[in-house]
Amino acid sequence: MLAVAPAGVAQPSSSPPSKPAPQRKTILVLGDSIAAGLGVDPSEAYPALLQKKIDAEGWNFTVVNAGVSGDTSADGLNRINWLLKRRLDVLILELGGNDGLRGVPPSATETNLQAIINCVKEKYPDAKIVIAGMQMPPNMGLAYATAFRQIFPDLAEKNHATLVPFLLEGVGGKPELNQTDRIHPTPAGHKIVAENVWRVLKPVLVGLSAR
Repeated sequence: MLAVAPAGVAQPSSSPPSKPAPQRKTILVLGDSIAAGLGVDPSEAYPALLQKKIDAEGWNFTVVNAGVSGDTSADGLNRINWLLKRRLDVLILELGGNDGLRGVPPSATETNLQAIINCVKEKYPDAKIVIAGMQMPPNMGLAYATAFRQIFPDLAEKNHATLVPFLLEGVGGKPELNQTDRIHPTPAGHKIVAENVWRVLKPVLVGLSAR
């Protein structure tokens, strides 16, 4: 005789319990007006374009754009602890350009950027660091421009970080890819900037996706 379960009593399920969805990892872009997309729609700025590339790969990462126009390395240091309230897995550090335009001593910029990295590593030791290199125009003087350019590879080597050699490679100095201020990329310029970052970011994400 078949046993019939009383009404209102759930039958045991024969299927295994579903696994919880994997938690999305966070990529924080700590930057200035380039990250913020000054002069373009936010969807056209390179952090949003990176998100599109990630989504096309089907990877479980969220890009958080913490770019603020006018920010210096000191400004980034002042707000990093607040930003670290949200767990991050990758930091894209894109600061220093405004320091250079203001003539801040390269040693001070390097100290601030290192302090930001230290804060991240202290809170999230396994976080990956991607450093966006910047350069100054010749009118800043050869000695200054040389010392400034060296900040970023030095930091990358010291911290075993991944380096984007020059964020604006292929964009800087090209009027057709920059807005009228000759500093901020157009939407077409942001596409090239996104490619510059993606070349070095993608291998980092491949490693994290394999975990």
